Amino acid sequence: MADYVYRTVMHDIKRRILAGEYEGMRLPDERSLAEQYQVSRSSMKRALELLAQQGIVFKKRGSGTFINPLYLKNQAMFRYEGSNLGLTDSFLAPGKKQGIKLLDFKVVKASPETAQDLFLSENDFVYQFKRLRLLDGQPFLIEEGFVPIKILPELKEEILQGSLFNYLEDAQNKAVTRSYLTITVSPSSAEDQEELQLKATEPVGVMDGIFFLDDGTPFEVSSMRVHYKYMRFNSFVNLN
Repeated sequence: MADYVYRTVMHDIKRRILAGEYEGMRLPDERSLAEQYQVSRSSMKRALELLAQQGIVFKKRGSGTFINPLYLKNQAMFRYEGSNLGLTDSFLAPGKKQGIKLLDFKVVKASPETAQDLFLSENDFVYQFKRLRLLDGQPFLIEEGFVPIKILPELKEEILQGSLFNYLEDAQNKAVTRSYLTITVSPSSAEDQEELQLKATEPVGVMDGIFFLDDGTPFEVSSMRVHYKYMRFNSFVNLN
């Protein structure tokens, strides 16, 4: 429950940052924030540390915690972070309505590669689904995922028509907090051209990843094919 509290606080602070609610690009001190959110100092400290790790804020010794101006100027389309990593929360599209069209959903026996990625046995089954992501009705991403049945035995089509990671967090109090991603560019396939409305000469961005729960359990193997106009990825790097 403590993890859920600090994640909730972190999300709300980020929302306020994006809404420009903090004057002078400076956050209130840790004690004041803890009192405002009615949480423990340890939960507030964890939320602020995570925001700092993401490059959203930085601490200046003796002066307080400040918003990183580069974060506001150069927000990536995809902001994968140390809390909920789902596209619904990670995709930035001010003023645009997100939508999901379920293209395929079935139960299959895990392939040897999928079983290895998800730490499954050769006889385990997984959900296989394919979804089309839209912005104001315009397609921008094709997502194919594999999820172990034993983690979400109740998965249904209506759940996949919304945020899967948000459902996991709200219904089971679990969060996807880590991922291993490979980001490349590829010529568009016939399916890409049909679903993403691309020309045969236009490429797609490809994001292949394994997503892990906060206890380290692999939750999903996913492959995302992104319209090149929306393919922009930023990373925050610590130089020690």
